[in-house]
Amino acid sequence: MQDRPAGLAETDLFVALDEGWAIRVRSAEYLPVGAGGYHWSVVDGAGTAWFVTVDDLGAGEAGRNGAFDRLDRAFRTALALHADAGLDCVVAPVPTRTGAVVRRLTDRYALSVAPMVAGTAGRFGPHRPGDRAEVVDLLARLHRATPVVAATAPRLDLVLPGWERLHGALADLDREWTGGPYAEPARKLLAGRAGYVARLLADFDRLVDRVRRTGVDWVVTHGEPHPGNLMRTPHGLRLIDWETVRIAPPERDLWMLTPAFDRLAGGAPVGDVDDLLARYTRATGRTVTADGFALWALWWELADIAVYVDELHRPHGTGADPAASLTYLAGYLES
Repeated sequence: MQDRPAGLAETDLFVALDEGWAIRVRSAEYLPVGAGGYHWSVVDGAGTAWFVTVDDLGAGEAGRNGAFDRLDRAFRTALALHADAGLDCVVAPVPTRTGAVVRRLTDRYALSVAPMVAGTAGRFGPHRPGDRAEVVDLLARLHRATPVVAATAPRLDLVLPGWERLHGALADLDREWTGGPYAEPARKLLAGRAGYVARLLADFDRLVDRVRRTGVDWVVTHGEPHPGNLMRTPHGLRLIDWETVRIAPPERDLWMLTPAFDRLAGGAPVGDVDDLLARYTRATGRTVTADGFALWALWWELADIAVYVDELHRPHGTGADPAASLTYLAGYLES
């Protein structure tokens, strides 16, 4: 996130860190990285560094409590994976003094704290050939830990995030969008490719039906194990950003090792995915399906389109984030 959270004063953030985690802020640096959350590097009075995240629970008041509850379950799942399942590859949130994993900062924002991990962060894109076997082994360990968190982890419902809002925007293409400076350019982009998006949605519904009929056991998945959510440390790979953890088909994670993800992430297909999937099956005893991989490739594309369309359809300002959303939307719709 390039822009900072609207209506949130840093002093309120610092007070919440002291009250919730006994972190008395000596210095803080805003980190314009990632998407979906606002991040700071905070150093306390003892010189310990912390990675602090503020999550936006939604612009509208409706649904914020549900969003907070889902975030709480996701972070409790990550903590259980680290502490109870013994997965040192999971960078879990640090509990507050009362044992909570996330704290309501304001009606709109939620606050969480993670340890600052020493290592090299990756960047969004295809996995490097030399990392892929290690990533498969990490995902196999994660998926095998499902029994430990089966009662805690949120379960995916296979409903596309933003489905209703995307359909609403498609039905609103005949009149001018006036929510902000990027609204009308977004409407024109979407209007020119409305048929294409409608076909993607129909394909998505068909794939959901097929995946539901496969009978494949679902597992605990990270949801976004691309290089941008992995850190190379002296002790091996570490997975960060656990708000997307869900019980779901295993392909939800594994598709990010396929040629489809390599192309979506802007690279050329890398390596032989069949060898990697055979390695995964040997480690877990689980098989995967072509329909499962096709679903997640399409899910990722449509979910991004839905997020960008929603942001630009509703009221927005002139900041860097709406401008980036228009660029990314054009990348999907004009490719």
